[in-house]
Amino acid sequence: MPDQRPLPPLTAVRAFEAAARFGSFTRAAEELGMTQAAVSYQIKQLEDRAGVPLFRRQPRGVQLTPDGAQLAARAGEALEILREAFAELRQTTEDTLVISVIAAFAASVLGPRLWQFQAENPDIATRIDINQKPVNLEAGEASVAIRIGDGNWEGMRADHLMRPEITPMISPAYIERHGPLTCLEDLLTAPRVVAGHPAWDRWFEAAGLTPPCTKNLRDKTMGSQIFEVQAAKAGQGVTLLTPTYYRRELANGELIQPFDIVVESGRPVWLVYAERRRKSPAIRAFRKWLLAEMQTLVVAG
Repeated sequence: MPDQRPLPPLTAVRAFEAAARFGSFTRAAEELGMTQAAVSYQIKQLEDRAGVPLFRRQPRGVQLTPDGAQLAARAGEALEILREAFAELRQTTEDTLVISVIAAFAASVLGPRLWQFQAENPDIATRIDINQKPVNLEAGEASVAIRIGDGNWEGMRADHLMRPEITPMISPAYIERHGPLTCLEDLLTAPRVVAGHPAWDRWFEAAGLTPPCTKNLRDKTMGSQIFEVQAAKAGQGVTLLTPTYYRRELANGELIQPFDIVVESGRPVWLVYAERRRKSPAIRAFRKWLLAEMQTLVVAG
């Protein structure tokens, strides 16, 4: 027999869920088109019905109590299920799948392949948001994100995509300007793009060589591999790049990997999405597609 206990008003649940996401009654009110006082009133009604406080009121915002945190996770999931149910009635999944992604992954992996996902899922609109900084997925700043890290983010699910491997690469323009690299020792005196990057030391050590002194070099990074690969193609120097990102360039000869030695350069790359949105049809479709694409890339390597 179905549970006949009365449910709290949906307006109160929406106000609570938004305030929990933002940690602010004011921001929740802005999202819902209500006044801050109305949000506060709705949450007070919910607390009275629950019989426990859901927030601790603080001078700057509010903080969930343990009971509030428990309810917030379930409330967010319940509202997401309702959104999906209505989306299915409209014969669509959701308005737009916003993908927050680091620049190198966007340029080298996602950009050239996203058309395949769009062709397979014509009802899902997509938008790429290139962003090196983490966005707030709980607050809906993006649907999913490609992040670098340890895979542990509170309230998030994360799927491992790839290890951050790097190896020296050059281009035909480099060979014209500086000559070929015939042995490992040639790299000790070769011009290098971002020569002061600490990953060079790891690579030289893996190759059994003593790294050249770089203490007076300040060019630690160019901010993204998308800039470094352009320098490599222009023949400016030997560049540390991620082979997974540049399969096509290596295959057509735009880039050359002179040595087989590959080292890890940092933390792995993950597909991340909010726990409460794990059942979203658009997110599930994108996750399935991207994991399959990454498997193909890894196998190709």
